[in-house]
Amino acid sequence: MREAVRRRKQKPSSSFGVLANFLLRRFAVLRPLLLLVLAPGLAFAQAPAVPNYFDLQNRLEKPDLGAIHTLRFLPEDDYPPFHFALPDGTLTGFDVDLARAICEQLKIACTIQARRFDLLEGALNAGEGDALIASIRIDAASRARFDFTAPYYTTPARFVARADASFEATPEGLAGKSVGVIGRTAHEAYLKTFFPQVRRQTFANRGELYAALRGGQIDAFFDDAITSSFWLAGKNSDHCCAFRGGPYTDSNYFGEGVGIAVKKGNKDLRRALDYALSELARRGVYTDIYLKYFPIGFY
Repeated sequence: MREAVRRRKQKPSSSFGVLANFLLRRFAVLRPLLLLVLAPGLAFAQAPAVPNYFDLQNRLEKPDLGAIHTLRFLPEDDYPPFHFALPDGTLTGFDVDLARAICEQLKIACTIQARRFDLLEGALNAGEGDALIASIRIDAASRARFDFTAPYYTTPARFVARADASFEATPEGLAGKSVGVIGRTAHEAYLKTFFPQVRRQTFANRGELYAALRGGQIDAFFDDAITSSFWLAGKNSDHCCAFRGGPYTDSNYFGEGVGIAVKKGNKDLRRALDYALSELARRGVYTDIYLKYFPIGFY
């Protein structure tokens, strides 16, 4: 069920960016000192581009919320930085903060109760929650089981190269270059189709892929941008590398994005959630939440 619903990303347990944001939130009184300590690690980060999935020129009409008195969100219990528990047990993360902001926007009572990922669909169908905000990928298989809001983020692909690389990440700029990719993935298929002149070098896992770029065995690699952003922000990259070009968002290869899932036929709630997401984007709240958890943007 997991693979059919969501393409899982690597947990960024060593992400410098997540740690930095956690420390800054947790110890607000020490923020000026922490910024001085953390600044060298953050200085190498590229200014993140914040995605925009909503037409801000045409505001959605606020739906009738008379039938919606409370909203029960169900995230996954352990998938940082999207949803995870702080040492004191407080649930936090990108999806969790977004859920709280939605409830504030709609001015309705809200509860957030985490579940194991494999229990989420059953909990929704059993009436234990109203909406799943758990990084669920929108595709044909998941659409057969849920109705979705508009995507609130996508999973683009990007090239990563040494920070001092001088070539452009274009078909012409990468012609003849050695580009690493995980074998038998959508990323490899995309490279074959749109970058036929690169010298593809396939790897079995990301550990090997990252080591090859750091060691100079390849000129660049092509992979999931979210996972790559965690590696770039983490200590294992040793600040060696940076995104080049992109992002690449072809839904035929990389999916339609991630949305909030509700029961099939629950149009009122879906419309309310779409309205709230659009308003959060218009007011800049979405941007604030995005930058809080993704100091190296993946777009």
